Amino acid sequence: MPENEYTIGEHKNQTPKHSGLSGPGSSGGPGGPGGIGSVGAAEKADDFGKAIGQLLSYCKKYLPFMIVAIVLAAAGAILNIIGPSKLADITDLITEGLMTGIDIEAVVRICILLIGLYICGWAFSLIQGQIMAVITQRVSKTLRTDISAKINRLPLKYYDSTSIGNTLSRVTNDIDTISQTMNQSLGTLVAALASFVGAIVMMFYTNWIMAFTAIIASLLGFALMMMMISHSQKFFLWQQTELGAINGHIEETYAGHNVVKAYNNEKKAKKEFCQMNSRLYDSAWKSQFMSGLMQPLMSFVGNFGYVTVCIVGAVLALNGQISFGVIVAFMMYVRMFTQPLSQLAQAATSLQSTAAACERVFVFLDEKEMDDESYKAKELSNVRGDVEFRDVRFGYNEDKTIINGFSAKAKAGQKIAIVGPTGAGKTTMVNLLMRFYETNSGDIFIDGTSSKDVTRENLRSQFCMVLQDTWLFEGTIRENIVYSKEDVSDAEVEKACKAVGLHHYIKTLPKGYDTVLGDNASLSQGQKQLITIARAMIANAPILILDEATSSVDTRTETLIQNAMDKLMAGRTSFVIAHRLSTIRNSDLILVMKDGDIIESGNHDTLMAQGGFYTELYNSQFVDIVESA
Repeated sequence: MPENEYTIGEHKNQTPKHSGLSGPGSSGGPGGPGGIGSVGAAEKADDFGKAIGQLLSYCKKYLPFMIVAIVLAAAGAILNIIGPSKLADITDLITEGLMTGIDIEAVVRICILLIGLYICGWAFSLIQGQIMAVITQRVSKTLRTDISAKINRLPLKYYDSTSIGNTLSRVTNDIDTISQTMNQSLGTLVAALASFVGAIVMMFYTNWIMAFTAIIASLLGFALMMMMISHSQKFFLWQQTELGAINGHIEETYAGHNVVKAYNNEKKAKKEFCQMNSRLYDSAWKSQFMSGLMQPLMSFVGNFGYVTVCIVGAVLALNGQISFGVIVAFMMYVRMFTQPLSQLAQAATSLQSTAAACERVFVFLDEKEMDDESYKAKELSNVRGDVEFRDVRFGYNEDKTIINGFSAKAKAGQKIAIVGPTGAGKTTMVNLLMRFYETNSGDIFIDGTSSKDVTRENLRSQFCMVLQDTWLFEGTIRENIVYSKEDVSDAEVEKACKAVGLHHYIKTLPKGYDTVLGDNASLSQGQKQLITIARAMIANAPILILDEATSSVDTRTETLIQNAMDKLMAGRTSFVIAHRLSTIRNSDLILVMKDGDIIESGNHDTLMAQGGFYTELYNSQFVDIVESA
């Protein structure tokens, strides 16, 4: 099992989980925490620069290649900008040649030069794209690898205050955002910026009057477009809100379809859906209508620029101030000026999302990790199974202790049951035993060796576990049983399955032990639990932990599982957490916990004779059974 990846059972006394860092759009909207209204422009700029700086620092070994790609993108854009001036020369040669004869050789020379320029520009763009694609995938791979490794190095305390979905989102959504920006937006941004600046330079170099005409005409159109974009933003936000609401309603309704039908709530559910669907329709068509205006508006900006250039150019040409070829060149420069503006706007939006994604990723990578234990040379080997809790104190929050001076001893081969009401600290004790959490004070000893003196990996190799949640991954039955252990023979797997009574059923499956388990696997809860017991048998560790292993099965299946667990516990020190007290009557030692303390201890007969809290718990279960019957 990867270090610290899974927790035993449910934490009964921990702080409620809440989402940690939020991604773009999940911060409560404008004005909310982390929203637009709560962050000043200077602070946002600092965050943007810091996040992009962290990404560049992370990519420092690729920076020489990235610089080459940027230079190639700029060079390709510049070569394309030179084209219109050469087209103007061709136009002037043809115009002059209409009266005296066209200089074909000169036209051909310019055409060959143009072809060379465009081929070089295309080649530069292609090479730049290939370089950035390779760099992007390598950086993305490294980021995912680092996050995956980081997940296993973080203490479980981190996950108590951060949702798992939030963490996984960094591996998928955030890194994908970074990847797309590096692969697409960076080259586009550089090329657009080079084209934009180059177009302005070439326009002023050619004719300043025409340059001012083209720029003013284009900026007027863009000002109109920006007004429409700012007006349409609220419709897109409304659409996303309604889309989330209707998705949540559909998921809840279909997940609880039986409950909806049982309570005759179909009409209400349908009415709510129709209302949400209507609101989504209103928001969607308004946002799409506004979005649909962007392309025609861009065409209008370009055409408006062409018209003004033609009008002003015609006047200047009639006055003999410019040639006809200058008008042709400026019509192309207008396109080269307007198109980069829209590309720069898109790239800027993409970079904002990337900055937010970078911040989330690097904040996660900077989280405090578990202490390094590579210096620990002591190891547990040939463990007998003597376990001692010595004055253990612990709290999930430092200001709230939930385990108060816990002390207990378990001899090798004993079956130790831990019982008590919900929230008593039973599962917490097992979490401390496995060092999923560190004690605030006190210590836990394995065969007289402090668990703090050995590495977590070495400590956990001495335990095998059967939990309430039957965790199975998508793979064959054989792969699930031999999980995390190498060089296990087929005979050993079959022996373990025979011991738990599962071998016959597996052999009836079409592919036997090679049957793939997935979401559609036709295994009962009891059969899944038996597989996890067989997995524990294969692990063959000296200490066994059973955490509510029979709580979610029927009585008959419980008997089968109990028999399998009895075989598993033979010769091992076993810690059993159970709410069904009838399953732990044969325990060598029963520890009765309440509010983080051991209030009673002894075997079943001794505790029943005392007539204390254990007797009350034990009898209450049978009273409940009789009353329910």
